[in-house]
This record gives sequence, C-alpha cells and structure tokens, in this order.
Amino acid sequence: MALIFVVILMALIFEYVNGFHDTANSIATVVATRVLTPRQAVVMAALTNLIGAMCGTAVATTIASGIIDPRIATQEVLICALLAAIVWNLVTWRAGLPSSSSHALVGGLVGAAVAAARSWSVVVWSLPDSAHWYPNKGLLWKVIIPMFASPLLGFVLGFFIMGLLYALLRNWKPRKVNAVFGKAQLVSAISMGFMHGTNDAQKTMGIVALALASGTAEGGLARLPRWLAFLQVAPAETGHNLSIALWIKVMCALVMAAGTASGGWRIIKTLGHKMVRLQPVNGFAAESSSAVVIGLASHFGIPVSTTHNVSAAIMGVGAAKRFSALKWTIVERMAWAWLLTIPVSATFAYWLMRLLQVFGYTQ
Repeated sequence: MALIFVVILMALIFEYVNGFHDTANSIATVVATRVLTPRQAVVMAALTNLIGAMCGTAVATTIASGIIDPRIATQEVLICALLAAIVWNLVTWRAGLPSSSSHALVGGLVGAAVAAARSWSVVVWSLPDSAHWYPNKGLLWKVIIPMFASPLLGFVLGFFIMGLLYALLRNWKPRKVNAVFGKAQLVSAISMGFMHGTNDAQKTMGIVALALASGTAEGGLARLPRWLAFLQVAPAETGHNLSIALWIKVMCALVMAAGTASGGWRIIKTLGHKMVRLQPVNGFAAESSSAVVIGLASHFGIPVSTTHNVSAAIMGVGAAKRFSALKWTIVERMAWAWLLTIPVSATFAYWLMRLLQVFGYTQ
C-alpha cells in the first residue's frame, strides 16, 4: 500500500515540475513583449491554470486508460514512468530547452509498461469509439499524429493571423498598434493560461487515478479506515474510461498552480527572446493561435504539448514577417528536443523497470 502513496507523491512532484517547466511556455510571449512583468505573468498563469485544470477530464481519462492497458499499470510501472518524465523535464529545463512534459510522461508510460509485460501488446495503438466518428483512444491517434499535426496547425494559424493583422494594420502608427495590442494581449495570455490548465494539469490526474485504481484492484486499499474510503477508485471496465474524482482534480490543480508560481525563466528566455523578436501584436497572434489549438485538443482528450504549440505559433508569427526573422539554430535545438523526448523517456523508463525486475522488486 505504501507504494501507492509513493506514486501519488511522485505524480505531484511531476505536476509541480510541469508547472514551472511548461508554464514558462504559456507566458513567455507576454513577458517578452513587456505587457506584463515576470511576476505579474506568473501570478496570472497560476490563477488561470488553476481554473482551467478544474474544467473537464477528457485528457485525464486518456492518460488513465487510453495509452497503455490499465491492467499493466502497477505502482512500479507508474513510478518508473514518472521518474523518467521528471528527469527528462529537469534536464531540458536546465538546458533551457522547451521540451514536452506531455510526451515525456507518455514515453515513460509506454517504456515502463513494455518492460513490465515484455511485450508491445500492452500499448493501446488505436481503438475507435463506436459512438463517434473520431478514434477515442490509442497512442497513434492521441499522441503520435497530434505530435506533428498540432504544431503544424499552430504554425499555420500563427502565420495566417499575423499576416491578416499586417494587412489590417498597415496604416496604423506603431505607437497605436502597441497600445491596442498591449491590452489585447492580456486577453490572449489569459486564454492561453486557461487552455494550458485544461490540458497539462489533467495528465497527472490520470496517473493518480491509475495508481488508485490499480491499488483498489490489487486489494492494497482494502485495509484503509472508513474515513479514507474515498481513495478507493473502481478500475475501468473494458472499453470504458476511468472516472476522475473531484478531490484528485483539486489536488493536481493546486500543485500545478504552485509550480507555476515558481516560474521558469530559462525557457522564457529561449522562447520569448532568442527565437524571434516579439512585439505585443506578435504575442497576441501567437497566444491566440496556441489557445485555439490546445482548446481543440483538450475537447477531444488529446494530451498535446503546450511547448510544441506555443513554439510553432511563435515560428509562424515570425515567418509571417520574413523567414529570416527566425533564428534557425534555436529552432533546430528545439526540434531535436521534441523528437527525442518520447524515445529517451521511454528508454529510461524501460531500463528502470528492467532493473527493478532484475533485483526482484517486481515480477
């Protein structure tokens, strides 16, 4: 039973790290354009993340029952997955690279589950939902395809919105543009923070629900006193999603808000200053594009990368001015971080799980 609480603690550590790692992505533009000070942006992001995290559970249920077979999600598997994701997040944060916490967690889950089962069959590749036209679960539809499609959409939207603004504002004086979009960017930044909460905070909710469902199924929570009965979570039936209790949502939302409040200035510097020079109108276009893409993904329960979408939108906004405005050496470093996140975290989690097996700590 103790392992269950270790998993929950590690999940909350991951959520805290996610808060200062990925929130930097959501506020980088509003800080770079000097519409808000870093302190003001962090407070704004913490509040909007908290509100967004309380809205919906589609992404949480995807993590809990749409990536790997929940029956293989033992406490050991979850510990290895979380540890791999935390380590990768800290490494990329230290390097100032805006990598994806979402993909680090997914990679960790896949790697640890494959090691535990010694088979790829535990990975849910694709499972269509008979009640809808879109596939409901699966690594292919929920992670791999969106991994490429969502940043592409963010780039195109950023390019289109910025191009449209250039056409509409061509006769405006720069001072008026900055004044108007300095205020408009507050709205887009708030929207971005809210959407970030609806997607990123829910990933840890799914892990906590998985841990409790696994503990309930194994009987580890059967000996709890009556006042702790709320910790028992019924495992999902075949073809159904795991339910996410309200207390899990509140706990994860608060921890992510706390992580957000600690900031992430290294990544803010990369996104907001190094990649392309931003003005308030550019920040508005990038944040609006990102918010739209992440909002759509959250609606369909797709755990997309805030990092990928914000970065791609900023690239699109920069390219609308001219492609030479982008600093391609920074873009190249970020692209490598994107591509390596899932395989590196999966490999790390796989070998952590294999070590536990070798030393007899699991089956």
